[in-house]
Amino acid sequence: MSGPALRLAVELDGDGAHPAAWRRAAHSPDHLLTPRRVARVAAAAENAGFTLLTLEDGALPPGATPDAVGRIGAVERAAFLAASTSVIGIAPVVPVTYAEPFHISSQLASLDHISAGRAGWVVSEEARPEAARAWDRPLVDGATARARESRDGIEVVRALWDSWEDDAVIRSVATSRYLDRDRLHYVDFTGDTYAVKGPAIVPRPPQGQLVVLGRPGLVPAEQLDVALVEGRDIAAVTAAAAGAPRTFAEVEVALDTVDATADERVADLERHAPWTDSGRLRHIGSAAGLATLLEQLRGVVHGVRLHPLVLDEDLPELSRLVLPHLFERRHAVRPLPGASLRTHLGLEQSANRYAAGTAFEALEETR
Repeated sequence: MSGPALRLAVELDGDGAHPAAWRRAAHSPDHLLTPRRVARVAAAAENAGFTLLTLEDGALPPGATPDAVGRIGAVERAAFLAASTSVIGIAPVVPVTYAEPFHISSQLASLDHISAGRAGWVVSEEARPEAARAWDRPLVDGATARARESRDGIEVVRALWDSWEDDAVIRSVATSRYLDRDRLHYVDFTGDTYAVKGPAIVPRPPQGQLVVLGRPGLVPAEQLDVALVEGRDIAAVTAAAAGAPRTFAEVEVALDTVDATADERVADLERHAPWTDSGRLRHIGSAAGLATLLEQLRGVVHGVRLHPLVLDEDLPELSRLVLPHLFERRHAVRPLPGASLRTHLGLEQSANRYAAGTAFEALEETR
């Protein structure tokens, strides 16, 4: 199927998508949390031509097996990588079930400033009861309640990003004025479980609104810039992507290498822990087969987010065989230096809901 060129994202948490991936990593386990390791993997993704990297996170360590590992917070890793990369977009996963939206807004706006407009946000939720105890918060029980927290949290974060107009900062030495107070706005949000007044403590992000990604089953589709869609085959992905304005397919990847086939690598890790069926597309095989699969997704989705089995083994194969093939055939595009993540993904510059003459203001006047 033909269609617009794909945008390519990659998940870089830990050592890979398999819970036992660390057993095949090209470094000793104690190096996983070092800055050099984080920067090396991000540089490899940027040099390969990925448009976006994402960083998984959560209040609890991933898994409960002997392969469970700790992780540096996603926002902290993202801020470090923002200063050590120059082109690739960076989107940490930030659950909004228990975290304060005001703090999320400040952290992500700061990330967008540090990265000069390359930041995004992958919205997730905390479903395990242990997360409530970790946060020392009342349990948000049930899918409906968690969806409410996500809906309200995104609304507050987006409103806070707009609470400073683009020209609110004056920095005039002659008049001793730093801010134009008329261009700061109170959010004045009241939800089912909390209220927020605002304004934000961080000036409006360079992108205005960061790119918000998430699963439409967990987050209202109208609140997302990019819907992350799942399905075990292309038909299921096509059905999941129907009606969403911009979609990325989730694809898990295990590739043949010079040392072992993909099946052999998976079998080796399965001796230690199962690679649980997540409901996503999964490719286990050759680089050429993966390239064909991604080409078939053109026209179905706008991009893909790859989840490599083992980063140290699969990322080099992606960089050497898969992405160059897609770029050469113009089935995928590289990001351009100096452009924002919104620009890379084909999203328009976002209007400020509080600024005079915007569509938001016109809507309020008609109510």
